[in-house]
Amino acid sequence: MKNKKLLMIPGPTPVVRRIQDQMARETVAFKDPEFVEDFKELIGDLKDLWKSSGEVFVVAGTGTMAMEMAIANSTKAGDRVLVVTHGYFGDRYTEICERKGLKVDVLSSEWGQIVPVKDIEEKLSTNDYKAVTVTHVDTSTGVCAPIQEIGDMMKNYPDTLYIVDGVCATAGELENMEEMNIDLLLTGSQKAFGVAPGMAIVWANDKAMERRKDLGTIPEYYIDFDKWLPIMQDPSKYFATPAINMIWAMKEAVEIIKEEGMENRYQRHHKNALALQKALESLGFKILAKKHCRAITLSNVIYPEGVEDAEFRSILAEEGMVVAGGLGPYAGKMFRLGHMGNIDTHDMVSVLATIERALDRVGYPVEFGKSVGTYLSAVKGGK
Repeated sequence: MKNKKLLMIPGPTPVVRRIQDQMARETVAFKDPEFVEDFKELIGDLKDLWKSSGEVFVVAGTGTMAMEMAIANSTKAGDRVLVVTHGYFGDRYTEICERKGLKVDVLSSEWGQIVPVKDIEEKLSTNDYKAVTVTHVDTSTGVCAPIQEIGDMMKNYPDTLYIVDGVCATAGELENMEEMNIDLLLTGSQKAFGVAPGMAIVWANDKAMERRKDLGTIPEYYIDFDKWLPIMQDPSKYFATPAINMIWAMKEAVEIIKEEGMENRYQRHHKNALALQKALESLGFKILAKKHCRAITLSNVIYPEGVEDAEFRSILAEEGMVVAGGLGPYAGKMFRLGHMGNIDTHDMVSVLATIERALDRVGYPVEFGKSVGTYLSAVKGGK
């Protein structure tokens, strides 16, 4: 008999039954009055929970599309943009901007570290930047950017839009557009929301919406804010067919967040991540990201000497768990473990026990139960 498969990559994340049930509902017309009301409620909740003074766009698509949507509606060819990158997915913004015809300057950190805020401020002072992009959590490195500190600094540059890529952070890490001075925030459904892939979400505050107005007609069509704005303000209107069942799934995910409370959800992720990372270190693994900038939605786990990546992950899969491989310079040297969304203590205990079994099978000395005990003690102690 095969073990139940644990999906523990950094997205898509496990989807709980409540959300699955919404995806399995009988599809209705997009003008169905009950669906229209559900869509309207989702939009309102997303604005309220993330404290957006402007609009939120909930559109069928991926996180990468949301990245492009934010840039397309805030810049024009010839504008200068600063890309702050802490890994592979921060780097992706460089190509998106270059294809838009933007002049791109890049500030990169060593993998596992952040770009210091003073370096960002120093760079901003050298030119007229229309926007700066920052990845809140980069899934290639497990680094979490200090978006509050950056937002405070950005108050000195009121003409520069602050764009935050929250794909692997939103609904896990704390994000508050008002308090953190974020102009554009973007994410996808498949990570900390705990929904299947398929929805792109972009929040735009009043300042960002004013920038869109100033741009006039833009070359993009499907991702143009102006095409979607009438629908976001009145979901009974039509531009392109909404992903009806995915919108129901997102609505259910948001209901779960409201029941838990945003602060409580963050604290759960925070306590769980610290305990899990401590447990992994007790087995001889190392975490790529330095302690002061570790994400709480995933861990990028470096192998101890003697553990071979392909063999370990293959056996891990046989034991019933799927993780992601390392990227860039850490390909073959680490695995990436997601722990975000609606996972619970049962999941984490199973994850650690499975890792111990896989280590034993590859011949690495392991004391069975050590990581589980470390995790449970740390969770109980809250540190």
